[in-house]
Amino acid sequence: PTVLPEAHEPMLLLAVTDFLANSATFTYFTAGALRRNISSNMLPRRFPLQLRTKSMGLFCPELQERYPDQPMELHLSARRQPLLSCRPDALHGALFGSAEAFVVLPNATRVPAFLLNIDANVTGKPTITGNRLGGTVRLTGGLLPVPQVNRLETLLKFGLWLFGVPWANSECCPRPPP
Repeated sequence: PTVLPEAHEPMLLLAVTDFLANSATFTYFTAGALRRNISSNMLPRRFPLQLRTKSMGLFCPELQERYPDQPMELHLSARRQPLLSCRPDALHGALFGSAEAFVVLPNATRVPAFLLNIDANVTGKPTITGNRLGGTVRLTGGLLPVPQVNRLETLLKFGLWLFGVPWANSECCPRPPP
């Protein structure tokens, strides 16, 4: 049991337990809501790896040879229910995902290219600025895909740090204008 502080003045007290957080992740996982499809036109132009067979040819030359400069899609999903742990300073999570890549042929057929299992540990810290509630999300543990794709792992980790975490921060905890 958690002991909540006594209120000496009017205040809003929000308490989140591991049970509540993990019940929510169970519900989202069971409902299939932890899935996201990313197409090549969704990535920023400055992203170092575009979703095209030409770019992926660095990691899998056969892909570029079989399907020269074709667009690709990534289907991201949770393999298992995320596990959350609530602490006074932060919310810690273990994420168990997979990224399945497809080549998109001119007739819109999708051909499976590769599958990566990706596990990550993240920490979310709430912040209060003035009368605004915000927060940050930080990657605290490594991505663990299949061993044969170490260079791709490094690039995915770079992409997560460069775009994924800032996106999560802006979507979940937007900063107020100055």
